[in-house]
Amino acid sequence: MNSRAIVTLADSNYFELLLELIDSIKRFEQSKNVSICVLDAGLREEQIQSLKDKVAIIKKANWDIEVPKLKVLGREWLKSQISRAFLPNYFPNFEKYLWIDCDAWVNSWDCIDLYFKACENGKIGITQTIGPGYKVLTRVKWFFGKLAAIKSQNYKHAKKSGFSENIARSIAFAPHLNIGVFSLEKKSVNWNIWQNNLKKALKGGSIFGSEGLAINISVYVDNIEAEFLPLTCNWIASNLLPKYDDNTKNFVEPYLPHLKIGIMHLAAGIWNKDSDMRVDKNVKVTIETVKGEKTLKSLRFGID
Repeated sequence: MNSRAIVTLADSNYFELLLELIDSIKRFEQSKNVSICVLDAGLREEQIQSLKDKVAIIKKANWDIEVPKLKVLGREWLKSQISRAFLPNYFPNFEKYLWIDCDAWVNSWDCIDLYFKACENGKIGITQTIGPGYKVLTRVKWFFGKLAAIKSQNYKHAKKSGFSENIARSIAFAPHLNIGVFSLEKKSVNWNIWQNNLKKALKGGSIFGSEGLAINISVYVDNIEAEFLPLTCNWIASNLLPKYDDNTKNFVEPYLPHLKIGIMHLAAGIWNKDSDMRVDKNVKVTIETVKGEKTLKSLRFGID
């Protein structure tokens, strides 16, 4: 068995996205040296059967940290907010793990190599959601004079989850870490630190976003070792749309030197009116080409 695993999770609603992620990985020759593992958070039996020839291991996702049923309300996919912090428990035979959300897909194997390199010596390989073209990093509501209310995602979630004012302030203006793509070694002590912060977050706050809050606190407050990778390694299109290079037929960064997007991530959805590209293949958005022209494109894998 390979020593490296790419892990993801899906329910029945995101099954097509899961297949697209798998196909985007397996088209690379290098994928033969990586095992694809899937956590099942509500897949149908026929979907599971169809995956068995495509991936190495399928495991049922659990509630690795107990949460009240009132917070769950039948949303089994919320296990993704917890299970990713316990990957060595599910897949113990691997030395390195690369998690990729199923609403992302791989456009360049260079990013895969970077993530596996980044997590050496116990570090977490992760991308900060900040880069050229990001115009608003934190929302602040101004009152009279110099008074203002912090509206940052990290600050609000930390306060809602019961963390101290000092911790909330420590991460309030830190570049948000998106946990939709990350890498960690099995032996890393970072798992325990992350899990402990996750338990605290779940005790007081909502399930959704808890794992991201916990990793932001782990990095910015507990100072776990991190290797910060380029934005191209986790391109969140809802934050900033890419451009398209007609010559190479690739999505690229919207600013010079127009580097190739390595992993396209549709986190938070790409919306056209009331339709989300993640669940509707027909949704397309207008983006610019590197030549300055307008084009209508889907950002999903294999859909023009």
